[in-house]
Amino acid sequence: MFLIRLLSRLPLGVLYFFSDILYLIARYVIRYRKKVIDENLRFAFPDKSEEERKVIRNRFYRNFTDAFFAETLKCLTISESELRRRFQVVNQDLIDREVLQGKTAIMMAGHVFNWEMAILGVALNTQVDAETVYLKLNNPFFNKLMLAIRTHFGGIMTEKQDFRKSMITLRTQHRILHLAADQRPPGKENRYQRDFLHRPAYFFEGGEVISKKMGFPVFFGTITKVKRGHYRFEYTKLADPPYGDHAPHSITDEFCKRLENNIRLQPDLYLWSHKRWKI
Repeated sequence: MFLIRLLSRLPLGVLYFFSDILYLIARYVIRYRKKVIDENLRFAFPDKSEEERKVIRNRFYRNFTDAFFAETLKCLTISESELRRRFQVVNQDLIDREVLQGKTAIMMAGHVFNWEMAILGVALNTQVDAETVYLKLNNPFFNKLMLAIRTHFGGIMTEKQDFRKSMITLRTQHRILHLAADQRPPGKENRYQRDFLHRPAYFFEGGEVISKKMGFPVFFGTITKVKRGHYRFEYTKLADPPYGDHAPHSITDEFCKRLENNIRLQPDLYLWSHKRWKI
């Protein structure tokens, strides 16, 4: 971990040099998950030409190595001033106000780069507690490393298996609950199937169930990239209680609609290498 921290203290411009090398390897040498990426893009953007989808794929490789190597590694030791300069949070006060008025607020977002910076950006900008539910990594070293990165500015991380205990306190210990709501649930989970970018996909419905059962407001987080190493994260209200007149799956459906719009803004920022649509 000491060597990782030492590497993290290098300027981001230097880390991008190594990211450039990894980008060339991923794109031209190992062609990382090229078939998966091409298939996902073909279904998601049937109106685009093969050449247009190829441009998205190649830009994805660049964003992938930048985010997973340079930027996430930098987040281990990044200063408050540098993070504020690189990651702009818009409308933080809207969701904070709900919590300060005595309600837990759900924030739903997708795997749009750089979501790891978003965890830190929210923790740094909020006036209230922010809890993120995560899936434990199989490798103990990398799991410990990612926890160190994600809690750098005091964010609360709760492993999915432990969330049931944490959920009991949602009514009494008000906070922001951050859910990455586009992960593919395993077969043993309760899950909801609907079309997502022109193909059937399964979704967790934790945000739907919790918000409707407990009467919590729900927000969506839109991520856009301004330029290399600079992002914008904007909260918008997704749903508001009471939910008595809401149709089943209404919150999940609205989340999917907004995530699709976020993806279409800058399609090369989405995690196309994930086998998201495996049914």
